[in-house]
Amino acid sequence: MIRSRVIVSGEVQGVFYRDTCRREATAQGVRGWVRNLSDGTVEAVFEGTSAAVRRMVEWTGQGPPLAIVDRVLVWEEQPEGLTGFEIRATPWPG
Repeated sequence: MIRSRVIVSGEVQGVFYRDTCRREATAQGVRGWVRNLSDGTVEAVFEGTSAAVRRMVEWTGQGPPLAIVDRVLVWEEQPEGLTGFEIRATPWPG
């Protein structure tokens, strides 16, 4: 079990990125969450097998058809044992 956190930059909000990410993660058997951030980026956390998490991290570099991804930053973290995959609310700045 591994965990990766990503921040995706570009035209990634308003293009069904979060919903498509949730569907892709569920299909891959990956647990975690995805949310828009107030600066226009998307943040996601993926937990699962190394192969499935790698596939999701690779997917974030392309995203859904309407997305234009400029950059993906990736951090490896300790798994927390998440269950399911959810779309989270945008956190308020400050």
